[in-house]
Amino acid sequence: MYGFINTCLKSLVIERFGEETWENLRLMAGVQETFMTYEIYDDIITLRLVQEACKMLDVSSEVVLKLFGEYFFSFCKMSGYDTMLRTLGGNLVEFIENLDALHSYLALSYEAMNAPSFRVERMDDGRILLHYYSDRKGLYHIVPGIIEAVAKDFFDSEVTMTILNQSEEDERTGKKEHVVFHMVQKEKVTKRKAQTRQNNSEEEILEVKKDKEETMRRMKARYANLQLCPRKRSPWELVRSIVMLGQGNLRQSFTPSYPKTLWIEEQAFCNAFPFHIVFDSDLVVKHTGVNIQKFVPGLQTAGIRLDEYFTIVHPEVIFNIQSIKKFINSQFVLKTRREMLPEVQQNQPTLKLRGQMMWMESLNCMIYLCSPKLRSLQELEERGLHLADIAQHDTTRDLILLNQQRLAEIELSNQLERKKEELRILSRNLEIEKQKSEKLLYAMLPTHVANQLKEGKRVEAGEFKVCTILFSDVVTFTNICAACEPIQIVNMLNAMYSRFDRLTSIHNVYKVETIGDAYMVVGGVPVPTNTHAERVANFALGMRIAAREVTNPITGQPIQIRVGLHTGPVLAGVVGEKMPRYCLFGDTVNTASRMESHGVPDHIHVSPFTFSVIKDKGIFEMAERGEIEVKGKGLMRTYFLLKNLQKSDEQIMGLVDGEMCVYQEDLEEETDDLKEVSPEDMNAVLKVEEDAHKEVAENGNNHTSPPSPSSLHSDKSSSDHLIQFDITPAYDSPNDFKHLHNGHHSDGINTKFCSIL
Repeated sequence: MYGFINTCLKSLVIERFGEETWENLRLMAGVQETFMTYEIYDDIITLRLVQEACKMLDVSSEVVLKLFGEYFFSFCKMSGYDTMLRTLGGNLVEFIENLDALHSYLALSYEAMNAPSFRVERMDDGRILLHYYSDRKGLYHIVPGIIEAVAKDFFDSEVTMTILNQSEEDERTGKKEHVVFHMVQKEKVTKRKAQTRQNNSEEEILEVKKDKEETMRRMKARYANLQLCPRKRSPWELVRSIVMLGQGNLRQSFTPSYPKTLWIEEQAFCNAFPFHIVFDSDLVVKHTGVNIQKFVPGLQTAGIRLDEYFTIVHPEVIFNIQSIKKFINSQFVLKTRREMLPEVQQNQPTLKLRGQMMWMESLNCMIYLCSPKLRSLQELEERGLHLADIAQHDTTRDLILLNQQRLAEIELSNQLERKKEELRILSRNLEIEKQKSEKLLYAMLPTHVANQLKEGKRVEAGEFKVCTILFSDVVTFTNICAACEPIQIVNMLNAMYSRFDRLTSIHNVYKVETIGDAYMVVGGVPVPTNTHAERVANFALGMRIAAREVTNPITGQPIQIRVGLHTGPVLAGVVGEKMPRYCLFGDTVNTASRMESHGVPDHIHVSPFTFSVIKDKGIFEMAERGEIEVKGKGLMRTYFLLKNLQKSDEQIMGLVDGEMCVYQEDLEEETDDLKEVSPEDMNAVLKVEEDAHKEVAENGNNHTSPPSPSSLHSDKSSSDHLIQFDITPAYDSPNDFKHLHNGHHSDGINTKFCSIL
């Protein structure tokens, strides 16, 4: 079948059931997404689509095929064949009888088209039978859908079609399926008549009927007494010669007139119809046109049979007089036998004839009025023909010239369709690549920040008055690097970071940076949330679990990580143009880094500020570490986060609940990027700060007091005063790279990732 059929089926599914249904149907049937109109596709594609549609919609093939038949008629009209279909016949029977002629015309454009054949049979009892022939089995249910749609649209009538017989004919042809339909056509009653019958009583209807009959009787009596005048006729006689009034209907009364003698000589007839063949019931050729003799010289031999020199291409029936009579209303296509042609012509393409068969009862002969079947001037030249060989009255001349132009248009249409399909595929691939680029961009920057940069907008730096920052690193990472191959380090970090990245999606925290073995995460930035500390704490617990799944390439044992958490205010903004990064600035970053560097292997070290935020929630088990000396911060009372009392390890790792760890957010949704600290959190933080100051005063030492979360709130810390920053660890000496044996960083390490100078 041509792509036109499959495109029609696709359009039907999309129009009635939607794009998603078509996509599912296409995938189930395993066919391509689009079809080229003039390209030939295997019948199995259409059959698979029909079968899968039956399964998907849970209906029989009869329903689907009949629905397709109705839609196919509408689709043909929308595709530019409306006028052609409307002028095919004056009534439904004529329309059906000329369908084969239409298919023959369409074969000029669709050369490989294998269309079905239709034949109407009028029975003696008044029944009308429709014979359907096709070499495609199981598609005959399309016919009632098409015929009923044609009757309703073109002839304002209703048709009921019943299958009387279904058989398989073992003829030479592939037209093996023969289905006989009983066709009953019923004219629709106009609304005006129906309205009249509804409103009037039975007596009034009878009276109107009697008046019509009396009027009809008087009119018939009047025109029956009128004299006929051969030279001058009255207006009424002119009307009577066209129509006759009877039973309230108009019907045609034309009667043809035939001559007693055929006034044309044999030679003139053979010249006027240069391509014709007359043969009897035994297929013996009686006479032929002059030009067909020129190209098939064997026809000049007396007593030869037609089937010796020709085969029937369409309709594909057995070559005998009974089969030809059976399809007398069809257009016949005959093809010359190559072996019967002169040796000079055997290398040329064979000649095909297309025309009409007419049975002459009195002579017991069949006349075949035909013309060469040609699609273009190129085919005309290949067969050694010229336009002069075709009779001047034969429209085949004009058809060849017009079709030459149409074929050029079809080729152009094919090229446009192919280009359209190529552009569609390129557009789809471009969209896929765009999604990949956006995914990569969103992995580097927050979504709303990335969207602003894509739109060419400038992203302003913002102040977040409270958030929770996490730092982590691998214990003895320097020793591992010194003893392993680079690829082993890459594989280890990739395995670890892949697990950490998955946890960021589960707990909805933002991954800021990874440098070497260091991993930095923030909660509450860039999207403010009241559960920032809870999210980061659960993320830290998940990190510790995930790290145990990664193997140390030296010892073969699970690696150990050190994690530090701190809560406080930060400044955030996009830095750089060539490779922009979303960076955090402020003392909170330094303190969180100190919590990690002063931590203990396989422990989560928490600052007093983070502890004050999450302790009252009652969902975490915490342990006090005590006071420790923090470089640059003095004495600080810190804590260890042990576990979540309400969530299991599976929930924290996102292995249950749809791989999402649900948090109870505040009732009021935060919409502003600059988030204010809740009074409870601020009071808790200020209380811890006050206690720390008291301890420092009581001890009498000169260590720096713990930083206040509001230390960056002054006007001096606005984005206008950011002078310089760095995002990589700055080490005082090469020895600072080394870790101590207890897993702590040396005091000489400057752990500032992003800080204001």
